[in-house]
Amino acid sequence: MKAITTTVKPELKKPASRFWTKFRQQKYLYMMAVPFVLWAFVFSYLPLWGWMMAFQKYKPGKSFFEQKWVGLQYFRELFHDEQFFNALRNTLGMSIMGLLAGFIIPIVFAILLNEVRLQVLKRFVQTVSYLPHFVSWVVAAGIITKMLSTDNGAVNDLLLSLHIISEPIQFMAKGNLFWGVVTASDVWKETGWNTIIYLAAISGIGPELYEAARVDGASRLQQVRNITLPGIRGTIIILLIISIGHLISIGFEKQFLLGNNLVRDYSQTLDLYSLNYGLGMGRFSFGTAINIFNSVVSVILLFTANGIFKKITKESII
Repeated sequence: MKAITTTVKPELKKPASRFWTKFRQQKYLYMMAVPFVLWAFVFSYLPLWGWMMAFQKYKPGKSFFEQKWVGLQYFRELFHDEQFFNALRNTLGMSIMGLLAGFIIPIVFAILLNEVRLQVLKRFVQTVSYLPHFVSWVVAAGIITKMLSTDNGAVNDLLLSLHIISEPIQFMAKGNLFWGVVTASDVWKETGWNTIIYLAAISGIGPELYEAARVDGASRLQQVRNITLPGIRGTIIILLIISIGHLISIGFEKQFLLGNNLVRDYSQTLDLYSLNYGLGMGRFSFGTAINIFNSVVSVILLFTANGIFKKITKESII
């Protein structure tokens, strides 16, 4: 008689049991993550409760249940205000210019630094380029204003000495030049710092690839085009997606410190608009509505850019 053999199928572990098994194996990693999770919850998610103010006629001193609910009144006011659309135009204009210049220049700068063979010179240039990042915008704005001044300003003196202009240009008083001034200032201040991550990505490329390319007779430009750029492609795409997500949230420090009444129509961003017409006038609910608009648009831009790049390049952050 043939022996009857039976096979017992192993029981599938439940998801909960798998989680606790992994938790016991990596308990120290989970414990290290707890403070950062709490920090993110307290400072990033808990404040979302304050968004309820945008749907109330908020008055300080009254409890949450004593506030008067007004629905979408402040959003309707927002979309009927000409100053809002002017601030939105300025925000998008400076954001797009900053994205193009502040994204491309650090990549080019990182590639050029990587090609420098004299290590002493390379370290010196790196150090000098990083320094402006650690200067506050208050100090940086003072330096920029002095350099662009019509009275012994370095930029006007240089242009006059080269006979490019016949009289000093009032850079800080011309609205049509303000976006360029802000973009150039941001590039000067942050290019060195933004280069760090690209240099780190380049250092991860295997040196044997460059050696093989040199053996095949590839020039340095061909090595950059066929090895360096493809090697940091993933880093470039991830940072580009994140930058697009922050396209509408450019802050207000640069514009507030470099702007003045003469260029007000070009310097007011959404954050400055929220500060001046929201908090500055005691309209807390209106200011909250502006910030909700910023956050919602930023999330939409982030997911849209992530979806497009995921479909085209197979690279994404989600």
